[in-house]
Order: sequence, then C-alpha cells, then structure tokens
Amino acid sequence: MDRPGFTASLVAGGVAGVCVDLILFPLDTIKTRLQSPQGFNKAGGFRGIYAGVPSAAIGSFPNAAAFFITYEYVKWFLHTDSSSYLMPVKHMLAASAGEVVACLIRVPSEVVKQRAQVSASSGTFHIFSNILCQEGIQGLYRGYKSTVLREIPFSLVQFPLWESLKALWSWKQDHVVDSWQSAVCGAFAGGFAAAVTTPLDVAKTRIMLAKAGSSPASGNVLSALHGVWRTRGLSGLFAGVFPRMAAISLGGFIFLGAYDQTRSFLLELGRESP
Repeated sequence: MDRPGFTASLVAGGVAGVCVDLILFPLDTIKTRLQSPQGFNKAGGFRGIYAGVPSAAIGSFPNAAAFFITYEYVKWFLHTDSSSYLMPVKHMLAASAGEVVACLIRVPSEVVKQRAQVSASSGTFHIFSNILCQEGIQGLYRGYKSTVLREIPFSLVQFPLWESLKALWSWKQDHVVDSWQSAVCGAFAGGFAAAVTTPLDVAKTRIMLAKAGSSPASGNVLSALHGVWRTRGLSGLFAGVFPRMAAISLGGFIFLGAYDQTRSFLLELGRESP
C-alpha cells in the first residue's frame, strides 16, 4: 500500500473508532450489565452509565487504527480483481487479520472498561492497578481468545456484507456510493452481524468479568456458553441483543461512514499537495 493510503487508513480508522466509542458508550454499558452474571440491576442498572469511559477513550484510536491499517493492507496485498468471485473471500481474510491485530490493543481496554461498567464505584485506574497486582499482564488479556472468536465471525459477516451492499448500490446508481450511503450499508451489515454473534459476545463478557481462579476465568468459550445455557437458557445467550444491535447499527453508520469520509478527504488532500 502506498504511504498516503497507509496514513489515510490509520487516521481515518482512529477517528472513526473514537467517534463511535464515545457517542455510543451508554448503550455499551447497558449491554454489558444485561450480560453480567449478577444481573442488570445489581451491576448498576442505569446508574453511572459512563463508568469505564476513560479506558474506552484511551483504547479507541489505536484499536481502530490497527484494524483498518491491517484490513486495507491485506486487501491491497491480495489484490484480487474487483470483478472476481473471490472478492468476498478477500474481504473476509482482511477483516479477520484486522481483528486479530486490533484485539492486541482492544482486549486490555475492554477488560478494564467492562469491569468498571459493572462496578461504577471503582475508578478506571483503580481497576487497572488491581488487575496488574492480582493477575499480572495476563489478567489484562483474559478473554483475548474469546474476543477473537467473537470478532472474526462478526467480521466475516459484517465486512463482506458491507462491501457487497456498497458494490450493489454503486452498480444501481452507476457511480461510487457517497459516504452517507456507505454508512447506511454499514448500519445494516453491523446490525445483522451483531444479532447472530450475540451468544459469543455474552461468553466474552462472562469470561472478562469472572473472578480470578473461577471456571469461567479460564477462557473456555464453550464452557461459558454451556454455563449460560444451563442457568438462563436461550434468553441468556441473547442477553443484551437489542442494545448490542442498536449500538452496532448506529456504530456501523457512524464508524464506516466516518471512515470512508475521512479517508477520502485525506487522500484528496494528499493529491492536492505538491
């Protein structure tokens, strides 16, 4: 990938990530509390809805930037012809690679954020310090495997669907989609992907919130899913599905729209520069 494209992807991804995480943080808190083992009310209900926001704010830019740098680089590296039937496969591989890299930044931020969301009386730095003292660096990466196992299926649905909807819309109107049209496609793709991957999100939340040394803390996704199924049934596996769909649909609209808009602006700026 050329340097302007690399820089544009980095900045555009970071800007889009910060916009989404801060605007939609309350919905994420509600979703986390609905999925927590102690239940919504005991986890804080609607109180302290911005608990954990410093962790999200710090992690947003590098997390989103890492994803989109990897996503665009892998798409460029594979350089499949745009008319090829292999295009969806290219988008799936690029999105999966992006998630694996981004989760190296996302997971520590997510662990601290989610624990703050269900314990609003504890500050973000206090929770971060406790994790390091009690569990070490590995404590910050608890749930890495479950996060990757959630994000890859999510991306395998969202990104090929997003790219396909954009291509279909472009073909229908005989020109490349505008940023708002890309955002609409992103909202639909994100909402659909969110719904079908909610059980994996529930498992990830349970693993991250589990007490050190407990069975869920081991990070076994199948065991976490079985535990939820045994105690709360199907409704437990889909706990928080509506706020998750709402957050990710709105997030897809803002994130992918802001990404396309910012990237196009930066590339245009680069072309105009001497």
